[in-house]
Amino acid sequence: MVQRLATAVHALGRPEVRDIVPALGGLALHFDPAFEGNAQELAAALVGACLEAGLPKGTDVLRTVEVPVCYAPEFGMDLNEVSEKTKLPIQEIVDRHAAGTYRVLMIGFAPGHAYMGGLDPALAVPRRATPRIVVPAGSVAIAGEQAVVYPYAISGGWNVIGRTPLTVFDAGRQEPSLFATGDRVKFRPVERDEFLRLEKR
Repeated sequence: MVQRLATAVHALGRPEVRDIVPALGGLALHFDPAFEGNAQELAAALVGACLEAGLPKGTDVLRTVEVPVCYAPEFGMDLNEVSEKTKLPIQEIVDRHAAGTYRVLMIGFAPGHAYMGGLDPALAVPRRATPRIVVPAGSVAIAGEQAVVYPYAISGGWNVIGRTPLTVFDAGRQEPSLFATGDRVKFRPVERDEFLRLEKR
């Protein structure tokens, strides 16, 4: 729904709206501080676009992004701890995680850092009591009923269960982020050999 609102506002093509930022429960609009036009007319146009976007239109999925993940112990640093908390064997955690279909709810915390809904409730565990100073780039992690993929090496407190060899964020690409709000995401388990092969691309 939020992505639909963002698309509707963007489609207006109003130069006074400098940035549109979808979040979990709302939409932030950044306006040109030098705007001297008719504020009431602008507000009416924005409200009208949002009201029309709110009408039922079926699914809003932009695309599906497949993410290869290696769940080997060297990459899934918290698998044992997640197993203890959920009372599930590690292989079942992997199977359940990979079986899910996720939706990118928002990009936040850091550029390219996608918060994804759709985690199997059986895998819902709290954030780590003590965050790590550095979580490796591409780490796939879970907390609550959400999943994330760390876009580069940054601090974080989510439970790391695997890693992808994909480059999640690259400021030099035409589309820097691998993910966009509204994307559907599927995680595909890979063995270590395939991980290393994909990493070298």
